[in-house]
Amino acid sequence: MRMTARAPQRPAEPEPLPGPAAGGIVRVDRRTKNLTKRLQAGEIAVIDHQDIDRVAAEGLVACRPAAVVNASASISGRYPNLGPQIIVSAGIPLIDRVGPQVMTLAREGERLRVEGNVLFRGDTPLAAGRLLDAEGVLAALEEARAGLSEQLESFVENTLEYLRKERDLLLDGVGVPGLRTDLDGRHVLIVVRGYHFLEDLRTLRPYIREYRPVMIGVDGGADAIIEAGYRPHLIVGDMDSVSDDALAGGAELVVHAYPDGRAPGMERLRRLGRQCVVFPAAGTSEDAAMLLADEHGAKLIVAVGTHANLVEFLDKGRGGMASTFLTRLRVGGKLVDAKGVSRLYRSQISTASLLLLIGAAVVTVAATVLVSPLAGLYWEVLRGYWDSFVFWVQGLFS
Repeated sequence: MRMTARAPQRPAEPEPLPGPAAGGIVRVDRRTKNLTKRLQAGEIAVIDHQDIDRVAAEGLVACRPAAVVNASASISGRYPNLGPQIIVSAGIPLIDRVGPQVMTLAREGERLRVEGNVLFRGDTPLAAGRLLDAEGVLAALEEARAGLSEQLESFVENTLEYLRKERDLLLDGVGVPGLRTDLDGRHVLIVVRGYHFLEDLRTLRPYIREYRPVMIGVDGGADAIIEAGYRPHLIVGDMDSVSDDALAGGAELVVHAYPDGRAPGMERLRRLGRQCVVFPAAGTSEDAAMLLADEHGAKLIVAVGTHANLVEFLDKGRGGMASTFLTRLRVGGKLVDAKGVSRLYRSQISTASLLLLIGAAVVTVAATVLVSPLAGLYWEVLRGYWDSFVFWVQGLFS
């Protein structure tokens, strides 16, 4: 009896679940902050970002994409990260856990479409994942809160490890480089592209006019300073998210390097022909900026967009955030956080109410003049001024 070989079966194509459909040009990048620089409204963002944090989510929402496709888990369950809720609340479809293959299958600049939980090229499905909605995000956040204690333990361990490695830097300022920019006795404004940085910068305009602080931009924070109408005096960071225009604007540059001295940002500055100072230190670039300001004698440090509380440290999703906690302890009473100032001091008087108040004042003054016994005298004086003005105008053409 002859046996016929059975042909291998093709894997079943993913069936799209019910959900929104959208099509557009695809932008692909493993680093979300790099992708948002070129992502346009109506395009599809393909990222590989585990535990999308709030800053990344706000950057994506500002670009108004048609959909966000994430190769990794947008909420892994390690801790209750804030980003996915922001994206979903903005009405942007979020598909995650589609797998790492999507980063090579989806080609930059091609037109694809999203239908439900599946990414298509024409009628061919490229990848399928989990379509997150508001209920799904809330359920995932509840599960993630159960693992928060483990993350807190890890955060404490990272803090102690950083303290052992950078004890001399934190306690005695050993390793802080010299600067041309004079910070001694001056106010220093440090700007990071973080939470509410735009609102805080707008609120601080009266303060900036009065005190004229030294402005330090941390990487992309330098561009935020320029967009607000100012000029950074110092730019601190690894130089991966700041524009060429900001680097060429005349600010003193401080490259944040690894503790072993490696500084990937140096190559970019060499290509641009810019001189710089190297600051080898563990931790984040915003820590380096605060330590620079403190060690060089700043009288007051005002922080815009920096991480200020434990939820934000965990939301960043980096072990190095433990350094920010210790750096804030090191800087101490010099540090004033601008976070929340815009909401605390936001004016409650609308433009219409203000115009109505001005109009009422004008009517009151006019009524007072009309009922005054000297009203006739006022009109005679005004008529004299008017006649003088008419005579002057006529003289110009005679």
